[in-house]
Amino acid sequence: MRLHSDVSMTDTDDGTVLLHQRTGRYWQLNPTGSRVLHQLLAGDTPETVAAGLAASYGLDPQRAADDVGAVIGQLRAADLTVAS
Repeated sequence: MRLHSDVSMTDTDDGTVLLHQRTGRYWQLNPTGSRVLHQLLAGDTPETVAAGLAASYGLDPQRAADDVGAVIGQLRAADLTVAS
């Protein structure tokens, strides 16, 4: 996964802000969403990211996988990311 060419990303104390420069829309990711995005951009698989979240936060592995899938779906629906 990679960011769409029209998207810029800035990390903040509260997570990450994404700006789609073509549309002018902003998105704010909380710290967990930011962690998911950064790991996916670094090349981790959704399964690896979910396993890390489950271990870090004591989540049910399926819940973590569903949450990672939801983040991916929302990023794609907003045209913020593309498959690499």
